[in-house]
Amino acid sequence: MSFSFYISKRYVFSKKDSKFISFISTISITGIALGVATLIIALSILNGFEKTITNKVIDFDSHIQISSFSQTLPDYHYALPILKNKLQPYVSSINPFVSELAIISSKTIKDGVSIKGIRPEDHWKGVKEDIINGNFNLYDDQNLPSIIIGQKLANKLMVKVGDKVTVFALNKNQIPSPQNPPNIQRFVITGIFESGMAAFDDLVAYTDIKSAQKLFNIGNEISGYDIRVNDISKIDSLTNYLSDHLSYPYAVRSIYQIHRNIFTWISLQKKPIPIILGLIIIVAVFNIIGTLLMIVLEKTNAIGILKSLGANKRQIISIFVYQGIYLAITGIIIGNVIAFVLTYLQFKYKIISIPSSVYFMSNVPILISYHNFIGVSIITFLLCIAASFVPSYIASKVQPVSTLRFS
Repeated sequence: MSFSFYISKRYVFSKKDSKFISFISTISITGIALGVATLIIALSILNGFEKTITNKVIDFDSHIQISSFSQTLPDYHYALPILKNKLQPYVSSINPFVSELAIISSKTIKDGVSIKGIRPEDHWKGVKEDIINGNFNLYDDQNLPSIIIGQKLANKLMVKVGDKVTVFALNKNQIPSPQNPPNIQRFVITGIFESGMAAFDDLVAYTDIKSAQKLFNIGNEISGYDIRVNDISKIDSLTNYLSDHLSYPYAVRSIYQIHRNIFTWISLQKKPIPIILGLIIIVAVFNIIGTLLMIVLEKTNAIGILKSLGANKRQIISIFVYQGIYLAITGIIIGNVIAFVLTYLQFKYKIISIPSSVYFMSNVPILISYHNFIGVSIITFLLCIAASFVPSYIASKVQPVSTLRFS
């Protein structure tokens, strides 16, 4: 054990130490702990928002969507094999769909909805995993086509699994008239899902693609294709490739273009993080400097005695740097524990809820990542150590003759 470390340890753990210095040290440790915990929690929430929203959007939509500049696209039985051949091996699935706006009605209430017709055998992870009542069944039930709706829409309509609803849709997307009345179809609710995002739970209903084609009277035509890629880094390049090789009426957009508002919002949420990080670290640094300066003033006589006994400048600096390390490590550990406990409680029990109409989800999402804990801890530790050198250098300049004369 080195001389500096031994003396520093005696200072830190001495029961005869000044109560005032102990109080200041406690405040310093508390400041560091709260700063570290706050930053880790903020990063966990922002990363949770980004991951949750991105996953939900992708699970319910796709990475790339091919739609039409006009109203519909030709029968997918001819185009689908060509698309698969062009995009192999970069995509995991290509799912044709029919999507149009309609009015859905229960016995007493009507509301607008986007009807999306899909093939039951295709990959629709989001809908399947978020079913909370009933099951993912889009096949005809009781001689009626099936429909799956969101929890918010079900609450509005005051319906449950097994109830019947009526859907009113435009005939070939044309304005209704006596010669062209709207199409009316009864559906039976076979499932209710809850994604936590109002954009889906309140506005989207799923049915079989053939039922949707019949409802909108578009024959074998479709609205577009949902494409999922194997590597998300290739989304933009594949979008550009398809845009260059598919002519009118095909329109190609990536998930970042379709949901530009959501991803722009996420990006804006992340921009203040460097400022927050800087302010929190500055507070921690000043806590360290202030505490060690107090210790230097309190231990001026002891420093003079040590120097008169032969302690050199480097050893004096090391004593107070070790104390800074102790304060930093203690604060960082406590901050990590606080952050982990609070983030885990939110992750497990969803304690804090938020309005889904504003934040796209009903609960504050948390992504517990060791990268956040390690990154914040390392940066805070290094800056606290750097801050420790200021009061340590001042302590090393103390003249033993002056301190002993007035002791």
